Amino acid sequence: MAQYQPQGFRMLPPAVKHLLIINTLCYLAYYVLASRHIIDLNRVCGIWSLQTGNFQLWQPLTYMFMHGSFDHLFFNMFSLWMFGTTLENYWGTRRFLFYYLVCGIGAGLLNMLVPGVHLSVGASGAVYALLLAFGMLFPNEYIYLYFLVPIKTKWFIIGMIAIEILEGVFRSYDGIAHFAHLGGMLIGFLLILYWRKHPFSRI
Repeated sequence: MAQYQPQGFRMLPPAVKHLLIINTLCYLAYYVLASRHIIDLNRVCGIWSLQTGNFQLWQPLTYMFMHGSFDHLFFNMFSLWMFGTTLENYWGTRRFLFYYLVCGIGAGLLNMLVPGVHLSVGASGAVYALLLAFGMLFPNEYIYLYFLVPIKTKWFIIGMIAIEILEGVFRSYDGIAHFAHLGGMLIGFLLILYWRKHPFSRI
């Protein structure tokens, strides 16, 4: 894979910065409009399964900018900043944004195939793809669980995949889109494999 060599490490590169802003503004718009009983943006912009009859063509893109709670938004945006900053500095803005959006859209579409899923919102599919990319590109880097326990990224990612599979199979109705997380990681894995075989790809 062709490596991006930045002029200097940026703490908040442009794609990550704008994604943080857009996600935050979308959550604020959802909260204000829903609290005033004007419109529920999550129902309009979230991705609905086909059997509900509510699916619209824009939803595979817009669903990843909507969040159901502040905690949901915070943890996704923290992970986006934590892992996305390094990846955008490494890949460059164009490749990073392409990866993020394709993985997010693909995660939403794959999650629609899961029985019992009706409406999904959140950037988690794209964020989990970032976790996978970080683990594949920097497998021996350490991250700190709960800011205390060091663990190599490759083992952390393997553990996350195992947890998501078990949670998706045995707790599929817990309100968390586990298969969207796995779908984002799967598409991210395939994209990285493609770039490794085609190192001079323009994207």
